[in-house]
Order: sequence, then C-alpha cells, then structure tokens
Amino acid sequence: MMNRTIRLSTVLLAVLALSACGKGSTASSGQVVAKVNGDEITIHQVNAAMARFGKLDETQAKAASKQVLNALVDQQLLLKKADEKKLERDPAVMQALEGAKRQVLSQAYLEKIMQNVSKPSATEVHEYYAKNPALFENRRIYRFQEILLENSNAEIIKSAKAKLDQGKGLRDFAQWLQTEKIAFKANETVKPAEQFPPEILPRIQSLKVGQEAIISSDKGTLVLNLVAVRDQPVTEAQAKPAIESYLLNKKRAEYAQAEVKKMHDAAEIKYMGAFADAGKLTKVDVPAPKAVDTTPTASPSPSAGTKSDKDALEKGLSGLK
Repeated sequence: MMNRTIRLSTVLLAVLALSACGKGSTASSGQVVAKVNGDEITIHQVNAAMARFGKLDETQAKAASKQVLNALVDQQLLLKKADEKKLERDPAVMQALEGAKRQVLSQAYLEKIMQNVSKPSATEVHEYYAKNPALFENRRIYRFQEILLENSNAEIIKSAKAKLDQGKGLRDFAQWLQTEKIAFKANETVKPAEQFPPEILPRIQSLKVGQEAIISSDKGTLVLNLVAVRDQPVTEAQAKPAIESYLLNKKRAEYAQAEVKKMHDAAEIKYMGAFADAGKLTKVDVPAPKAVDTTPTASPSPSAGTKSDKDALEKGLSGLK
C-alpha cells in the first residue's frame, strides 16, 4: 500500500512539474542519483517529492526514497516520449501546464506570506484546552453498533424514528429495514470524541448506554446505538502538540484569507454572465485537532439485498441487541 501511494503521489507531483526533470541539468555528480538515457535525476528532486509524505522514520524514509526515485525514472521515460510526440504543443496540455504553473506559484506565494504567522502562545494553547474539555480533560471513547441508511429520504427517516421510538432495539430495527427493502449497512465502530464534528459531540456525550441517535452525514443517515463508553482523558501536556498544530494552521488560514481579501478589495474585479454572482469569498474551514491517534474502526459488512445478503446481514448484526 505504501509503495502504491508513493508512486501515485509522485506521478501527481510530476504533473505539476512536468518539465523539471533532466533537460540541461548541470548538477554535480554528488547530486545525481540516476541517469535515464543521459538525462539526470538529482537528490533534490527526490527530496522535493519526499517532502510530500511528511514525517517518516529512518526505515520508512529509506524505502520511500527508493520508490520515489523509481517513480521519477518512470516519469522521465514518459517525459521523453511526450517530447518526441511534441505534446507540449497540444492545446489541452498547454492549458494544463499553464494551470499547474498558476497553482504552484499562487500556492508558493501563500506559503511565503504565511511564514509571518507566529506560533500560538502557551496562553492560547491553555485556553483552547480549557474551553474544550470534551476533547481533552473529559475525553471519552465510544463503542457503537450502527446502521447506515445510504439512500434515505425525509419519509424514510420519519418512519425510522417512529420504529426506533418503539424501543425494541437495533436488531428489530434492522429486520424491519430488511422487510421494508430499505438498503443499509450494519457495523460496529469505536470512535474517540475528536472524530465527531463539534456540533454533534454534545449530543453524543448526552447518550446513555443502550440509547439510539439518528445523525445525518455525507454518506447518508446513521443510526447509532451506544454499546459502551469509557473515559480516556488527555492531559494538557499530551494535547499540546496537536493544539499548537491546529491553532497555527487556523491562524495561517485566517491570515491567508485576510490577505486575499485585501487583494480583492484593492483590485477591480468584474464577474459576468452566468458567473455574475460568483464574487463571494469562501470561508476557510479548519478541522478540529485530534487529541490522540485515531482509533481504527471495523470494516462495514455488505448492504442487505446484495448477493448472500442473509449471511452478510447476520454477520453485520451479530451483536446487535
């Protein structure tokens, strides 16, 4: 999985820097790590690609750097063929290259100005910790039995709520869904507090073991039954790195947004035609910090109604009350 991710990410990076390899290289012999038909690939290209993968330990970095280099070799071979076909003259390719250049330069400028943002102070870190006890001091780990209604509508949700209000448990509810031919997936998950959106977390905290909650998500309607909960607090010292990272990213995003707004205010910009109302700035959303490492969740079982649905359903419902 790691090798595949590295190759795919490097190829994507190559698209943004298609002309970076080989041509006219004057690198010293110590910087060259490979030659492809005489064209050089340097350690700087490898390091630039490696930077996209974040922090790796020594063993991971060594393996990753070799995979990155192999991807750069593949890129160089493809680049040579693209040159032979004169693809840089293709209108679509020219447009893509120009778009990539604009993206890289604009992003580089944002990153440069965001360097002016100072790190959050100890006071800011403490205040954030104190204002969010559910994420830290009173942090909990929740275990749920869940049913995902993938294609729900208002009528189905209303009927589902009425069925749950009968208090017969999630197994009875799942059997009702199957009878009504409502597609769903049954699963069991373990989630720490920080995996819930801030607007949902208070509702999750209020649940008692055995209670259900219906939550709308981007994947559909989720019916949760709280099976167990345990306290797992995080001290301020433990949370400090995550809070610092979150606050710094938030400040940087706000600073960058403010700078872009200044540019908008100082510029003469006209939106026309079907885009006449497109001149509103989009708010930059920054996700809440993770207090600790994410707790893995179980793999969902297949939807009811698919091949071997009885077996899949029993597997997914094995433990539903």
